Amino acid sequence: MSRRRDTATLPLPAVNNPADTFAIERGLMARGIRPVAGVDEAGRGPLAGPVVAACVILPPDCEYRIFRDSKITSEKERALLFQILHENGAVFGLGLASAQEIDRINILQASLLAMKRAALSCAEKNGALPACLLVDGTFPMPLNVAQQTLVRGESRSAAIAAASILAKVHRDRLMAELHEKYPRYGWLQNKGYPTRAHRDAIARFGPCPEHRMSFRGVQDFVNNTSNRRDEKT
Repeated sequence: MSRRRDTATLPLPAVNNPADTFAIERGLMARGIRPVAGVDEAGRGPLAGPVVAACVILPPDCEYRIFRDSKITSEKERALLFQILHENGAVFGLGLASAQEIDRINILQASLLAMKRAALSCAEKNGALPACLLVDGTFPMPLNVAQQTLVRGESRSAAIAAASILAKVHRDRLMAELHEKYPRYGWLQNKGYPTRAHRDAIARFGPCPEHRMSFRGVQDFVNNTSNRRDEKT
């Protein structure tokens, strides 16, 4: 019986040129560790909506330089890159954790859960789990597969950068759909993040079922409402 290789016990390939954001993936594949996927999430900071994750296997011959951290690309650029990933042979899966799950298990665990769901979705399309997952951040997900965490992974791995773009685009589209149901909060513009307009809307109308009740910006409203009720009694 062969032993499952864990990249946590293997040194990452040397990256001589930091601008080569496909060096880690290329080096692992050269060792026979393939396919390699990147995993990232979007939506840890908002007061509302799900946290969304993506898991992406880039084709070995892809033009990796076009994939950058979603935080430094425009909405128009992200939409174009999303389309390129669809059309150029990338295998990917998406996963999310709802606002209710975030409240129940906390945002870190919910993010890891969304990542796990994305990896399993990717596995369904690929026919098996990737041989190695490059995970943005410092915490591996709860999944029995070789993983390597990378701090600031979007700037070090093209696969992680691609995952960040997919997750961001998908989440923005989900928030646009939720905006149609709850237009008072301006989610088409703020995507659920704690902008002044969003916080003012919570103060005026109260939270809705898509709000993360455990988050401070929402808790403040609940606490203030409770205090006002106590003053009246």
